[in-house]
Amino acid sequence: MITWMDVCLSLRERERERAVMDPAHNTSAAEIGGSNGNATVSDDSKESLDQVINSINKSLVVLHQLHLSLSSSLTPSSQLHLLPRLNSLVSELNSISKLSEKCNIQIPMEVLSLIDDGKNPDEFARDVLNSCVARNQATKGKTDAFKELRKHILEELEETFPDEVDKYREIRATSAAEAKRLAQSQTVLPNGDAKVKSEL
Repeated sequence: MITWMDVCLSLRERERERAVMDPAHNTSAAEIGGSNGNATVSDDSKESLDQVINSINKSLVVLHQLHLSLSSSLTPSSQLHLLPRLNSLVSELNSISKLSEKCNIQIPMEVLSLIDDGKNPDEFARDVLNSCVARNQATKGKTDAFKELRKHILEELEETFPDEVDKYREIRATSAAEAKRLAQSQTVLPNGDAKVKSEL
């Protein structure tokens, strides 16, 4: 059974990974116009998330205490402890509500449905990864088919129009060389790859 504690810890780990992986989360306040260079945008988010997690943990403790109070025999003396615990639970839930407004975490509804069903939320990540792999394989198959078609058409054209195919290959070679020079002059390409493959 997955508890809210597991979900909170998982969210905290993913937030930390996102902060490390995503440079947009690591911009300093000075870069975005703030005056304090030590504070970061992600620090506020992490701090809010930590406060929400702590408040959730406190709520879980109070709920556990309420469960123990109600599962034991309900006596007038145990009823005296019930009201402060209920008030404590309400204040913690209010605190969670207020603190959660500062957190900007988007969780897919499918993950929440899995948690409600008592399943591991990592199943969602596994399913998304598997669907991405399947789509990647289908796309790779299509590109391989187009490469084979291009190769076959070039072979047929070379038999019929050898001079035109030679001109075409010269044009492709010069454009590939220009693209390579342009890629080497740029510091970063959008896809992070500076290698230009020859298609001949």
